[in-house]
Amino acid sequence: MGAIGIVNGAWALPYSQIHADLFGKAASKVREQGGRAAIFTADPLDLNETEALVAQSRADRGREYDEFAERADMLIAEIEKETKKRKFTFAELEEIEHDLEKLIEWLAKIEPRDFFPDRRIAQAKAHLAKCAAALKVFSEQVFVYEGVTQR
Repeated sequence: MGAIGIVNGAWALPYSQIHADLFGKAASKVREQGGRAAIFTADPLDLNETEALVAQSRADRGREYDEFAERADMLIAEIEKETKKRKFTFAELEEIEHDLEKLIEWLAKIEPRDFFPDRRIAQAKAHLAKCAAALKVFSEQVFVYEGVTQR
């Protein structure tokens, strides 16, 4: 887990063991860095607040997943464009590999913030798999075009 930089902050999530563990890890990091952390459980005064909290969190992650899907689609379009142009070069392959790696890293950052996962994480992973499959095909074409045998 990366560094946690919370200054005078507060988090609120409906109780679950996963959330309790998350808060425990965050509190430990804060204490390791010389800060103070306290974890509380509370009951909402209005039961609709829990539903609103979940809905807001899903909406926030939904925007991230939408942007992720857009970028993944852009990578697929880039691979298709370069394939049509028959631009099968190692430089192009490295650029596409780099773009895929950025998508992998980005999804790895979104997923831990998805406190209430739903179908969106599966869709994002499917987008990522589609990108990886397209890269694999493009990579094979580069190696053929360059006359190099893959091992």
